[in-house]
Formats: sequence, structure tokens, C-alpha cells
Amino acid sequence: MRRSTLAGLAITLASFLFGTTFVVIKDAVAVFPPISFVAWRFLLGGLVLTLIALPSRRPLPGYVSIWRDAAIAGALLFLGYAFQTAGLTTTGASNSALITGLFIVITPLLNGLFARRLPRPFVLLGALIAFFGVYLLTAEPGARFVTGDLLTIGAAFSFAGHILALDRFAHRHPIVLFTAYQLLVTAVLALPAALVTEGLPFPSRREVPALLVTAIGVSAGAYLLQIWAQTVIGPARTGVLLALEPTFAVATAAVVLDERLSARGWVGAGLIVGAIFLVIARGEESLKTAY
Repeated sequence: MRRSTLAGLAITLASFLFGTTFVVIKDAVAVFPPISFVAWRFLLGGLVLTLIALPSRRPLPGYVSIWRDAAIAGALLFLGYAFQTAGLTTTGASNSALITGLFIVITPLLNGLFARRLPRPFVLLGALIAFFGVYLLTAEPGARFVTGDLLTIGAAFSFAGHILALDRFAHRHPIVLFTAYQLLVTAVLALPAALVTEGLPFPSRREVPALLVTAIGVSAGAYLLQIWAQTVIGPARTGVLLALEPTFAVATAAVVLDERLSARGWVGAGLIVGAIFLVIARGEESLKTAY
């Protein structure tokens, strides 16, 4: 099997894992503080990957540079999951997944901003369509967003920054170790935040299954698949397959949580997904040329 085909299958599996765990997290944060959940989840995921990575790397390559790059990527990952997990306390899993998917539209916008160049017309059009879709999906009567939706928009911007950081840093380091250090940085940032704001409770037996699924299956497994695949097929083609994540999430939320979108919500969801595919239609093109 060609390496690029294997990478495509890997990122599709990662999208499935990312999408289906919105339901798991939604259920967990109904009874457990959100930032504490992020802290324990990423601590466990980071430790698991570190135990896998360290025996194969003696001595550690580029010790200072890998921690520096992991600190930047991990900080963005922390912001993304802090916003997203807190948002899930007041918004549905379907809304959260669809709004989070905006990171694919936002990524080339941020890249153009950092490069001080105007994004290409199809990117601007996609952004307008996507944010109008968010309005239709989330607006309450009187055109007001719930707090969880606003927090999730913050998550989408953070994840967009994380994608750009991966595009810059991931190829420099051993993939497993770089992923592990990112997760540990996320945990190090989340632990004191959770201690100050939530008291950092220890997970009970009820939360352990959700932590194991999200820490090992997603934080360790899916992110490792994503980062490796992105080094093989590039960020644009990775984005195409990550766009499947909201579809998996909405389907899972409908089956497990019995969440149903209104007619207006379905129109908004369609606009968001359509905008995502508009922005990434040129799948062979790097995100760095999307402005």
C-alpha cells in the first residue's frame, strides 16, 4: 500500500475518533468540571505516548528545540480544548462539532494574516458562508448565541493556529515524541488552571471510561495519526479528510444523545460543511498558498 494512501486512511480514522468523542465528552462534562477533564485527559495521553517513545530514542534528539516547539503547539492545543470542553457544558455535541470544523476555514485566513497578504477570494467567500451557517445553526430567537457556541468559536481559532504550528514544526522532530510532549504541555497548562478554578477533583469511577477513551484513543492515538499523516500528505489534503469529523459527530449525537437539528439548523450545518469543502477544494494545494 502506498504511503500516501495509508496516510489518508490514518487521517480518516482520526476524523472518526475525533467526531465520535464529542458525545463522550458531552456526557462526561455534565458531571465533571471541564478544565479538570482536559487536564487528566492530556496528562494520561501524554504519559502513555512518552512511555512508548522514550525507549526508542537514546539520546533524545534536539532536546531544547523539541520542547520549545511542543510548548507552542501544546499551548494552542490547550486553548482549543479548554474552549471546546467548556463550551460543551452549554451547547450540543452537534453544534460543537460543526462550529469546531470552522478551523479548516479559519486556518488559511490566519495564515494570510501572518503573511500580511489578502486571502484568495474563494477563502473569503468560504469564510462568509461558514459564519452565516454558524448564525443559522446557533442563533437563539433575537439572534443571540449561547455561551457554549461562542466558546467553541474560540476553540476553532485555537485549532487553526495549532494546524499552522504543526505545519511549521512537526517535520523537525520524531513524531511520537513530539506528539507526547505537546500533550504534556497541554496537561501542564490545564492542571493549575483546573486547580484554581475547579479545585481539580480526581476522576471517579464514572468518568474513568471517558478519560481512557479520550486520552488513549483520541489524545494519544488520533493526534498521532493526524500529525504523522500531515507530514506525508500535507495540511491541505489532511484538511479534506478532517472535514469528515463534523459528519461523524452529528451522526453519533443523533444516535446516542438523540440530538436533532431544526430545519434552520440543517441549513446552517450544510452551509458550514459546504464552506469547508469550498476552502479545501484544491486538495493538492498547501495551506501556505491559500492566500
